[in-house]
Amino acid sequence: MRVLAVDFGEKRIGLAVSDETGRVVVPVGVVPRTSDAQATAAIAAAAKERDVLRIVVGHPVSADGSEGTWARRVRNFARRLHESSGLPVDLHGEGLTTAAAERALVDAGLGARRRKSARDAEAAAVLLRDYFFERDEARGTR
Repeated sequence: MRVLAVDFGEKRIGLAVSDETGRVVVPVGVVPRTSDAQATAAIAAAAKERDVLRIVVGHPVSADGSEGTWARRVRNFARRLHESSGLPVDLHGEGLTTAAAERALVDAGLGARRRKSARDAEAAAVLLRDYFFERDEARGTR
């Protein structure tokens, strides 16, 4: 099943998509965010265009699992995204995805300007890889 990952940000929302097997994850770009309604409509359209059957949204919970203001904001956005897309939307802990994305982009040799434009989509890709890894571990298939 093809899955779309969403790295929610106040100004930009990173997107990544998997292949049907969940083995290949590709960053596919960003959606500029001007409002939740505009962003959820754009993400729902991206999901439909890519034949996605599930959406995963990065959920910034604290290390102890508690939700702060930003995590509640993301949970509300995920609910709106489900309503807009009609697809199942999972929340997945996003611990340090942006830092991991930045490290991967530096390792790939991207300059500061190119890293800035690629960071959000790469963070979504990191999130989706982690989602599949944890899912497969829970199933005992890894």
